[in-house]
Amino acid sequence: MSAPSSDPGSLLPAAPAGRTLTVALVKAGRTKIRYPAETVRDGGSRITVRAPWAAPGVRDFGFVRFEPGDVFTEHYWRDRWFAVKEVRTGGGALKGWYCDVTRPAVLEGSELLVEDLDLDLWVSADGSSVLRLDEDEFAESGLADRDPEAAGAAVRALDELERLARTKSLAGLLD
Repeated sequence: MSAPSSDPGSLLPAAPAGRTLTVALVKAGRTKIRYPAETVRDGGSRITVRAPWAAPGVRDFGFVRFEPGDVFTEHYWRDRWFAVKEVRTGGGALKGWYCDVTRPAVLEGSELLVEDLDLDLWVSADGSSVLRLDEDEFAESGLADRDPEAAGAAVRALDELERLARTKSLAGLLD
């Protein structure tokens, strides 16, 4: 038996590289989408998976289009209130990073459970565009009334992501 790690996430169930997981994105108590993803790395506190664009058809946000063939490398933390998704075309060109504010991810068996808290951040590939998204949806969700502690953590997570994006430190978070 090896010595215990100082990483607090090392005691959590790990997903070996290459293992297929099901990512379950939950919003307001309902499963928004479920999709298969291949584990790239599980370092204890962060699990990284890769998956093709899972929704049907094209989703055009105006500032980016997600479409069939796009590949998402998704970074989820068990101890942070966000997920960062690197988005590339099928040919490998970087589109940017879509960041979701979430509760810390939970791996249960072969399912990665992620609770979306409405707040999002988009960072373009060249870093010139950093957009805070869905703050109106977050306000309307009632989370601040139901769970003020979680709402505070969510706002702090969005602020942290924006700070990292604007100081060109987001990529360093993913190394």
